[in-house]
Amino acid sequence: MKRISFTTQIFLALILAIIAGYLLQGNAEFTIQYIRPFGDIFLNLLKFIVVPLVMFSIICGIISMRDTSQIGHIAVRTLLYFAVTTIFASCLGLMVSSVLRPWFPPIQIPFDTSSLPDPAQFSFMDQLINMVPSNMIEPLATTTMIQVIVMALLLGIAIAHCGQRARLLVDLMRELNEIVTQILSYIMLLTPMGVFCMLTPVVAVNGPSILGSYAVLVGTDYFCFFLHILIVYVPCVWLLARMNPLRFLRGMFPAMLFAFSSDSSVATLPVTMRCTERLGVPRDIGNFILSLGATINMDGVAIYLGVTAVFIANCCGIDLSMSQYSAIAISATIASIGTPGIPGGSLALMAMVFASSGIPVEGVAIAAGVDRIVDMARTTMSITGDASCAVVVNRMVEHT
Repeated sequence: MKRISFTTQIFLALILAIIAGYLLQGNAEFTIQYIRPFGDIFLNLLKFIVVPLVMFSIICGIISMRDTSQIGHIAVRTLLYFAVTTIFASCLGLMVSSVLRPWFPPIQIPFDTSSLPDPAQFSFMDQLINMVPSNMIEPLATTTMIQVIVMALLLGIAIAHCGQRARLLVDLMRELNEIVTQILSYIMLLTPMGVFCMLTPVVAVNGPSILGSYAVLVGTDYFCFFLHILIVYVPCVWLLARMNPLRFLRGMFPAMLFAFSSDSSVATLPVTMRCTERLGVPRDIGNFILSLGATINMDGVAIYLGVTAVFIANCCGIDLSMSQYSAIAISATIASIGTPGIPGGSLALMAMVFASSGIPVEGVAIAAGVDRIVDMARTTMSITGDASCAVVVNRMVEHT
């Protein structure tokens, strides 16, 4: 028998959860007591891996960029372009989802939300103070993700500064990152079970109306992706690269189609390189920018994390404060840079975004049901952003 693909497994788990939840509507308490605990095991595994995943991915990302000074202004302009578009993507996802929030159908999540932090404690100054850890152990033990991110940034910069003196530590960090990524791939194998066990109680409590809520979530994500391409990438290509946007999109269409079907920026990389070369980007410039972009430029993930955070907060009846919106924007931007290139890798980082802004981590299981549907579009948008950077930076280099 041919092995069932991971995407098909998720879809089957989603369908079975809807069917089981519908049949058990009169016994919702049974689903909460005997089915949801297995989903809690899946969530615990995600919580277990999220700290080392974020820690080592950020450190290794900084280490890998320590030689960018050798290629001077190309590297600086590339990183600046990626940073600006990713920040804009994160803010766009939050703005659009906040405007559409009144139309988000509510989902009653059968989880205990009484232990959630009071939104009042997320004041701006408190957030600013709490970003800086007072010791190295507490953030890891308490999963205080903003502090973990700051600590990882400091360690990564210090290791990169030490250069050859930290050669052994560099190798160790990369090996640990590989190990953590491998563990995450094992956990992802349990995603169908987690989706089924976490969604069945939700459907049992809410009934088939949850399908409409999923449609709104997916539709909002796709709308944001299209909007980001239209108001960010198209003007950049037109005004900065002096290229007809229709020519750019037509030239990138093979790569966009491949990305939509493969759900992987890394797997699409050879096709993206070929397309940008046909658009006039020299191979050496294109290879550098696109390889870097496939690793750190994930505008689609930044939008997805922001939209999902607002959606789940709405489901839980949480009225997000401006400080919480800021926490989501910052953590979503940084998390998108560290997204592992494996199916479902964004789910672990979604748990980090939720934890940093006072949203129940259990909401990850709600989003997991449609993660792969959204992943097709967000991967397509991310590789389009990489290509737009390549043509823009190439134009700047030609006229330097």
